[in-house]
Amino acid sequence: MVAVRPAEVEATLTRIDPLRPILLLFGPDIGLVRERARAYLARAAANSTDPFGITRLDGDEISGDPGRLVDEAGTVALFGGRRVVSLRVGARNVVPAVEALLAVPPTDAIVVIEAGDLKRGTGLRALCEASPHALAIACYADTDRDLSRLIDTMTAEAGQPIDRDARAELMGLLGSDRLASRGEIGKLLLYAAGEPRITAEHVRAIVGDASSLALDEIVDSAFAGMNAEMSSAFVKATQEGMRADIVLGAVCRGAQALHQLRLAVEAGAGVERAMDAARPALHFRRKPLIEKALRSWSAARLQAALLTLDDALLAARRSAALGPALAERALFQLAAAARRG
Repeated sequence: MVAVRPAEVEATLTRIDPLRPILLLFGPDIGLVRERARAYLARAAANSTDPFGITRLDGDEISGDPGRLVDEAGTVALFGGRRVVSLRVGARNVVPAVEALLAVPPTDAIVVIEAGDLKRGTGLRALCEASPHALAIACYADTDRDLSRLIDTMTAEAGQPIDRDARAELMGLLGSDRLASRGEIGKLLLYAAGEPRITAEHVRAIVGDASSLALDEIVDSAFAGMNAEMSSAFVKATQEGMRADIVLGAVCRGAQALHQLRLAVEAGAGVERAMDAARPALHFRRKPLIEKALRSWSAARLQAALLTLDDALLAARRSAALGPALAERALFQLAAAARRG
């Protein structure tokens, strides 16, 4: 079996193995599949004198002509050197083509196959994992360690140091797709170019889920009874074009989530334990305000607040012109109730 273990992936991809000229990259993180394929193809073509570079094939096109992959991999490069072939799997079956290639593996070519998520022990994955002429590498969603390494690598390459709290904030906003994460970090680096350090303010201003961050700030500060912070966040959101009903919808969802946490507290779990058990996990930046809210509200009062918020949401949807005023009044009432609690 030549399935590469996760701990060995990075080292494996830094060298071209002539005894295993076929590389299968697959998994649910298509962004990571593409990134690794691009890097490996560039490495394989680095010493080639072929001005046409990499031959790219579409899986759906070769599915009806299994012998074409063998022909492309076996073709002698016009100007000598190694031939490099890229195959991107589509919706159709390419197993016969890859099976034919593995039966007569190329001696002077590298073939990189990109695929989506493949089940263990079946089809293309099983074929490549069982062959001594292929490497099979799974590309799964980035872990915190992977994201940490990506942030450190990109900021170091750009020569832009990042503050510890900004780094933690950034990790909380990045998702599971490698290319999307790389794009967000790249955007941040451009935004903070020329600054002595990347700060948390830079991250909040530019990184992808800024709208969610603004809504979280409104929700959390309202339920924590923090009038000034809530009002400032609401004004900023509306100035950026966010509709009042969207804001109130987020506040309703926040009330429901807070109600579930408060029920757990009233059932005997401590506030900290209830927060730690929350799913999805709470972002570290939100925890102090949510803790304050959990100590200010009872489950019964949250349920009553939710009914009031539902009425405000319905009114805002019926009258877009009055929406901002209705939403702001509901938020001030909520903050006042939190302080009374």
